[in-house]
Amino acid sequence: MNKLILSTALVALTAGGALAQDVVRMGTEGQYPPYNFIDDNGEVAGFERELGDEMCARAGLTCEWVTNDWDSIIPNLVSGNYDTIIAGMSITDERDEVIDFTQDYYPPTASIYIAMDEGVDLKGGVVAAQTGTIQASYVAETGATLLEFATGDETIAAVQSGEADAVFADKDFLLPYTESGELMVVGEEVPLGGGVGMGLRESDTELKEKFDAAITSMKEDGSLNALLDKYFEEGTGTY
Repeated sequence: MNKLILSTALVALTAGGALAQDVVRMGTEGQYPPYNFIDDNGEVAGFERELGDEMCARAGLTCEWVTNDWDSIIPNLVSGNYDTIIAGMSITDERDEVIDFTQDYYPPTASIYIAMDEGVDLKGGVVAAQTGTIQASYVAETGATLLEFATGDETIAAVQSGEADAVFADKDFLLPYTESGELMVVGEEVPLGGGVGMGLRESDTELKEKFDAAITSMKEDGSLNALLDKYFEEGTGTY
């Protein structure tokens, strides 16, 4: 998951570093299971909640969780509304021009199409994708008609209602929607992005170093692989 359309007005960085604060605010979407979602108690949950809490503990940081709509998640990081983005965000060159990234904590993965009919036209039909994602950018270049929505759930609803022929998104997000048998995987898997990492302001170099060290330690002791296998299919953890 994955913002591409960035305003040039956001290149300016905010003053002050996150480590000058008592609490590091972890920004996420809360609408992209199993990466992140809101549980029955109204709390952020999922893979990135568990990962982020462990990273904060290893870095010796006090962290709190903040939710933000996906389409403004990068601008609100840059403007200082929170200090990190941990929201299933793929590392791309374009994003890296505006914000910085830690090393990846989820290896490069595939995106897939799902539809209600295996015979849909993926190149000439209507394909739904979440606004501002690398998947939306890919669809726009295939010749298909791109239909964008603010959330992943809305892209699924568009296919179920017949508004779109298929939806294109991260494999891990879409596969659970095929379990009922109503929707099915169609076409080939498409590798996109350079893995998923935590986004930070360019000025927060010390904070980045702390989180990079935490991710490295989790890779080295196998705990990151265990978390990946817990939330995604067995064998996802390949570090």
